[in-house]
Amino acid sequence: MPRIDESRPFLSVNIAILTISDSRTLANDTSGQALNDMIARDGHKVVRREIVKDEIALIVGQLKRWIADPEVDVVITTGGTGVTGRDVTPEAFEQVLEKKIEGFGELFRWISFQKVGTSTIQSRAVGGVAGGTYLFALPGSPSACRDGWEEILKHQLDNRHRPCNLTELMPRLQEHLKRVG
Repeated sequence: MPRIDESRPFLSVNIAILTISDSRTLANDTSGQALNDMIARDGHKVVRREIVKDEIALIVGQLKRWIADPEVDVVITTGGTGVTGRDVTPEAFEQVLEKKIEGFGELFRWISFQKVGTSTIQSRAVGGVAGGTYLFALPGSPSACRDGWEEILKHQLDNRHRPCNLTELMPRLQEHLKRVG
């Protein structure tokens, strides 16, 4: 059974929050604010927070800037994961991800199914890695952000979580870039 190993010191992770919306501003971005509050409450640092419109090029551009930013360890997006014509976050992720973390979307939908039933098929939550940075796309509702953080990311971004977690893998995310011999 998963547990927190209290004998290990907690390591804070630097997280950037990207809200993807044609209509939200920092003043009414309840999902981005919910993520911000939970991340800070749990001891991590929000190092960047932005809002971009539902445009693939804008999303890709912001993701690439944060992937290249050595201060950002993790990017969490909210919004644009549905199936309407303006929902393009997964398509933007496809353009930057080096590796997908398939289990993230699968687990998110399983958790969501327990709350919204079959409506969860409308979510295209996705996770992966690019340039040594973890990327996670959550739906745009505060409830979905809470589910994604409280049920998955809070644990996987805590280096004390056992039997394993994503944080302890961070130093190894760019091994493929190191030259051999």
